[in-house]
Amino acid sequence: KPKHDRKPLRNRRQVLSFCLCLCLSRAVVCESLRYSVPEEEKSGSLVANVLKDLNLDAGDLSARRARLVSKSSREYFQLNPRSGDLTTKEAIDREALCGRVSPCLLQFEIMLENPLQMQRIEVRIEDVNDNAPKFSTKEFVLEMPELIPPNTRFPLERAQDSDIGINGIQSYTLGPSETFGLQVQSRPDGTKYAELVLETPLDREQETEFNLILTAVDGGSPQRTGTAAVHIHVLDANDNFPQFSQSVYKAQLQENSPQGTLLCQVEASDADHGSNAQITYSFSQLPDHVVQLFTLNQLTGEIRVTGSLDFEEAPLYELDIQATDGGGLSAHCKVLLEIQDRNDNAPEVTIVSLTSPIPEDAAPGTVVALFSVQDRDSGDNGRTVCSLDPNVPFTLRATLDGGYYELVTQGPLDREQVPRYNLTLRASDRGSPRLQAERLLPVWVSDVNDNPPVFAERSYLLQVRENNAPALLIGSVRAADPDTELNARVTYSLLPGRIGERPASSYISINPETGSVFALRSLDYEQLRGFQVAVRAADGGAPPLSSEVSVRVVVLDENDNVPFILSPLQNSTVPASDLVPRAAEAGYLVTKVVAVDADSGQNAWLSYQLLKATDPALFTVGAQNGEVRTTRPLSERDAFKHKLVIAVRDNGQLPRSATATLSVLLVEGFSEAYMQLPEPPREDTAGAEGGSLTVYLVIALAAISFLFLGSGLVLVALKVHKGRVSRQQENPASSHCPGAPSFPENGEDSRNGSLCRAYHYDVCLTTGSLSSDFQFLGPLFPNFSVEYPISQGNPRISTASQGSGNRVDERESAGQVRGSFCFPIILSHF
Repeated sequence: KPKHDRKPLRNRRQVLSFCLCLCLSRAVVCESLRYSVPEEEKSGSLVANVLKDLNLDAGDLSARRARLVSKSSREYFQLNPRSGDLTTKEAIDREALCGRVSPCLLQFEIMLENPLQMQRIEVRIEDVNDNAPKFSTKEFVLEMPELIPPNTRFPLERAQDSDIGINGIQSYTLGPSETFGLQVQSRPDGTKYAELVLETPLDREQETEFNLILTAVDGGSPQRTGTAAVHIHVLDANDNFPQFSQSVYKAQLQENSPQGTLLCQVEASDADHGSNAQITYSFSQLPDHVVQLFTLNQLTGEIRVTGSLDFEEAPLYELDIQATDGGGLSAHCKVLLEIQDRNDNAPEVTIVSLTSPIPEDAAPGTVVALFSVQDRDSGDNGRTVCSLDPNVPFTLRATLDGGYYELVTQGPLDREQVPRYNLTLRASDRGSPRLQAERLLPVWVSDVNDNPPVFAERSYLLQVRENNAPALLIGSVRAADPDTELNARVTYSLLPGRIGERPASSYISINPETGSVFALRSLDYEQLRGFQVAVRAADGGAPPLSSEVSVRVVVLDENDNVPFILSPLQNSTVPASDLVPRAAEAGYLVTKVVAVDADSGQNAWLSYQLLKATDPALFTVGAQNGEVRTTRPLSERDAFKHKLVIAVRDNGQLPRSATATLSVLLVEGFSEAYMQLPEPPREDTAGAEGGSLTVYLVIALAAISFLFLGSGLVLVALKVHKGRVSRQQENPASSHCPGAPSFPENGEDSRNGSLCRAYHYDVCLTTGSLSSDFQFLGPLFPNFSVEYPISQGNPRISTASQGSGNRVDERESAGQVRGSFCFPIILSHF
């Protein structure tokens, strides 16, 4: 049509075919939009604007990623997503595309996303009169017997015109001739052919041949014509026509039959004799592409296959066969060939839409992909079945349009276990044998914050030495999150809590990015042995997930305390003297140095050493127990008074020490040390002795009274102390040493050398003694008892040490100690 007539026609068709469908989130194909375009339009020619038909705005096509999806391997149109113009991509030749099929339709879909929507488009390719009629040959030769009656008709071979409709052949003309006329006939399919009509009888003697011009005229604008010469030879009389055994022959062949396959054999007979009875066979009025597929034996009438038969291209062929005798008479029959389909086309899988990645928390039934399956075969050979890999959380679902399938989720997804699925879509037909096609479809799973951080350990134990520098790194905690990106970014924080009277945040801090733990202040092992805090690890998801872990910080001891000497006391300006009888043998226990160390472990392991002595060869000190003993028997030549300096040293890396100064007096008896009174004048010896005796008796009586009173007080104190000990044994949680400082419950104390129990001292005084001294030292735990072992006036002085299990018995003769009294004194200390 002229260009000014195309637009009204297109508009009318658009109005008639327009139907806007509401496409849901699942891909549903709506009713087709129909347009038309003339063939041979140049590339870029406008077909239509789809915005109005789709009821969309100008920006919707780009926002929804509109694109054309065609089942054909060749694309003839293109869509401008900004303007909505549908234009031709190249010039379209209707005859090459559709042949004589009418209407010539190109079908494709417009795919829209978010939500997913498909709109089918049909574009009709309008024919243009661009082909002239054409005869198969430039010259036709006809031989006619002279006895042919008037009005006899001779079908002429029709011209071929690739155009259709009004642009096809509309009429034939013949000229000039007075003997022959021409009549145009129409077939049921609308095609027209010409018949030569004998209008007057032939007379070979008057005219032996006729030369006519046959013209075929189409109906296009402008009209196009094709011509062929018709030569008619008048033959001798032949009054019998050939006759076929059947007017219509039917045959069936499978597609892709090999060349040379016999289709059928036609047979005609003639009642004449001689040359007039010799029949030859030929194709009549067949298109060129059909003639190339078959061959006809002119003598036998056998029709065989010479080309490739394809059911998908043409399922039915109609062959016109002409039988001509030697006299020029001919007859016609038809051969109807039905092509049987074979399963020679595998299904084709086309991915229309794919959503990847898909979140791992996608609900079952979420559409992942939309694809189509097509099979060019027919019947069971064209019916397809789709399947998917087993043991995957996906399934296939057919859409309302049978050619499309949806890939949907059917189970939970876990990116941490399977981050990517390589799905294989299999499509098979139901032919025999079955043909199958596969398509690999990768589907990625995106991360969702569904995993909390997990610490590498169930709990952490960190150690720090006391007296540490502030802001010291003491360790770290680590947590991992199997998620990715922001969901796997772990931050650490310290949970609120208290350590004693202070908040935990004043003792330690944690780096939120690395998990490094720092001590904020200098710690003292003697005050705080350890503490426990809670650390939280949270990821960066929305909402964030977190987990907690317990972190125990243990303070390690350092040797920062010097030994403290409990006995003998060193704060007195005049130290007390220890009495040693001159009759003492080697190994005699003079006294015991008792010291403690506030540190623990090897820092509290104490050792004793005689640092200085008046006579170093006379005394020795036990390195482990601090016992001062004589190394040999005493003699008269030994000095009366000795001074000992004993060093107490711990076992730390940098050992610390303290010293104790002892004063030792060597006496003949315990009382003699205090009887060094000035000698009275020689004049009144008797009176002086009487006065001294009176003084001695008064002093002895006072001392005995004092000792009796002191012993009663000590016994009362022991009773009270036993009651406390029994209560402590009933309540282990409170069974600490009397007067001991409190330590944190979570602190550790493994101190050696410390003295955390009461010690029992036996103080022994002889009659007439003016002073007393600590003779033995031993811990009594848990049972405090007092013994007064006296046998025949000789006291037994004993020291019981529960920790060491040592027991020392010292005995003196009755001549050395007489009338002695012993009583216990309790010393509690740390």
